[in-house]
Amino acid sequence: MAARDDRTLDFYAEQASAYTSRGEKALRPRLDRFLSHLPAGAAVLELGCGAGQDSEYMATRGFDVTPTDGTREIAEAAALRLGRPVEVLLFEEIEARESFDGIWANACLLHVPRADLPGIIGRVHRALRAGGIFYASFKAGEAEGRDGFGRYYNYPSAEWLRQAYQPGPWQDIEIEAALGSGYDRKPTDWLHVLARKVAAQR
Repeated sequence: MAARDDRTLDFYAEQASAYTSRGEKALRPRLDRFLSHLPAGAAVLELGCGAGQDSEYMATRGFDVTPTDGTREIAEAAALRLGRPVEVLLFEEIEARESFDGIWANACLLHVPRADLPGIIGRVHRALRAGGIFYASFKAGEAEGRDGFGRYYNYPSAEWLRQAYQPGPWQDIEIEAALGSGYDRKPTDWLHVLARKVAAQR
């Protein structure tokens, strides 16, 4: 089974222009916290880069960022903003092994079907170098479902999500609950996860 929902991908393809022209700014407090765990010039993979604002910010901070998105139309819009190619990459296509110091996945893995999420997190784990940092955010809930736009969400609880990160292994997994919003501008409960891959043995 592909770790994607075609109805959700179709939504982003159809709404790419509106979605990428909203003047979004980087999530600087969370990005800064993520980047603070990384060495200067570290290699960072961004999944689901959207309009490219987070990759743009990381690049200005001197990080070696690789922006990707699962929707061709959105990747093309991000490439225009960034002035560089943006790879079209679906989560199940992540094949890198020990290639990145950090992986940033803001508001994108929340669309992965629940049954497939542990496997995708496993791919992320393999793509990280020892001691690497992984950030992802999810809309919180108790049962998977669709929103008013027809997009699929896995809507995890913190307890369910912690299990999805196993077996890893991860050295640390921090899950923070916070109130925010989304594309629909409605108040939304979010879960922000920061995990560190086990460091190399000395």
